Formats: sequence, structure tokens, C-alpha cells
Amino acid sequence: MSTQKPVVVIKIGGNEIDDAAFLGRFVAAVQAVQADCQPVIVHGGGKEIADLHQRLQVPFEMVQGVRVTSAESLRLVEMVLSGLVNTRVVRWLVNRGVEAIGLTGVDAGLVQVTRWQPDGLDLGYVGKVTAVRVAPLQRLLAQGFVPVISPVSLGEDGQTYNVNADHVAAALAHGLQASRLVFVTNVPGVLVAGRVVRVLTIGQVEEMIGEGIITGGMVPKVRSAAEAVVAGVYQAVITDLDGLARTGGTAIVK
Repeated sequence: MSTQKPVVVIKIGGNEIDDAAFLGRFVAAVQAVQADCQPVIVHGGGKEIADLHQRLQVPFEMVQGVRVTSAESLRLVEMVLSGLVNTRVVRWLVNRGVEAIGLTGVDAGLVQVTRWQPDGLDLGYVGKVTAVRVAPLQRLLAQGFVPVISPVSLGEDGQTYNVNADHVAAALAHGLQASRLVFVTNVPGVLVAGRVVRVLTIGQVEEMIGEGIITGGMVPKVRSAAEAVVAGVYQAVITDLDGLARTGGTAIVK
């Protein structure tokens, strides 16, 4: 089945990805998106990774908001992201009639990375995206499949790496020339005086952060969206599940 529908990359986080009510609403939103677009889904899973580390008593630390990933920690990351979470999301989609197929950044070399050492910090097996290979995804999309992608990706050294799902989503959106990159959150967008701001430029994002208008957990979300636009994505959107289905939320543009 061939289609010329525009591609939308959807990034979902890990905080609600084990909740049945969230997953049911997410599937419905994806089906709404399919009416006009071809969705590609990238997921995180940080909450369940942390839970598994605690249950198995595997120590870990966060440095500058990044999980330091030892060899032992990497095994748990792969178990959660590429196994438990990926299969769960695919299962929910398939059970509702969506032809989803589970992948990782390793499969067919979709996402290639190098070891990431910001400011010389040793974060272990944490990768930074250097290239994407979108041809396999384009073939799947042409056949009507919905790819669901774990951000575990392939290093230049042949090693697997833990990679930030926001960065993987942004890189794939750029490579696929997606019409939109959507970050699904638990809020309808950037709120000012209780109302959603519909459009923000990259410059306005930093101004609003500096003025204390955008605060707390919204700061990393809008910065990830802005970075995606800087990297070449036409438009990055911050929204919730209702906004995903209705193309609402806050759009970050150049």
C-alpha cells in the first residue's frame, strides 16, 4: 500500500507508558492522526528503567539530567526499552487494529551514534546521534506499517548505546522530512495565564525561560522542541493526547 501522506514523528515519554488508560487514549489519538498522516512513534521509558534498577539493586546516577549508563545498567535499559516497553506499545496498537511494528535504533542501522561525553564527562554507554538511515522506515511506511522505535541505538564501534529519546525523535523527523515532530506530555502545551500559547519562535522560547514564564519541567520540553527545529525539523509541537488527535498544542517554529 503506497501513500503520499505526510509523516508525523510522535515522541511519548515513559511516565505513563505503563498505564492502561493512557495507552488506550494514545492508540485512539494515533488512529486519528492516521486519517491524514503517517505516524512514526519513538518512546522513552525512564520511569520503568529507574524502577528496575531499584528492584535489582543496580546503582546508577544522574549527571546533568542524563543517566550514567554502565555495562550492567545498559543491559537493564535494553531490557526495558527494547523489550518490555516497545512490545507493550506495539501490542496495544495491534490489538486495536493498527499495523504497528516494533524496532530499535539498532535495527537496520536506523540510528547511528557515537559515545557522548559532554564537557569531558564520562557517562558510560550513552550515545549522541550522528546519523540516521531512514530508507528502511520509508519502505515500511509505504506498506502501511506504523514503526514503533526504541531509542537504543548502534555506536560507530559496534556497541549498543542508551540514547535520549527526544534526540532520536528529532533526528528521525529531520531525516524523514516530517511535517511535524510532536512531543506528547501531560499538559496541553505551553501555558501563560492558563491559556495555551499556540506558536513560539526559538527566540521567544529563551526569552520566556529567562523571564520565568516557562519554568520547571516545561523548560527541558521546550528546549528539546527548539533544538529539533534548529536541527532542521519544520515544526515541533508540545501537546497532550487530546492535542495530538486534534493537532493542537504549542508549535515551536523558526
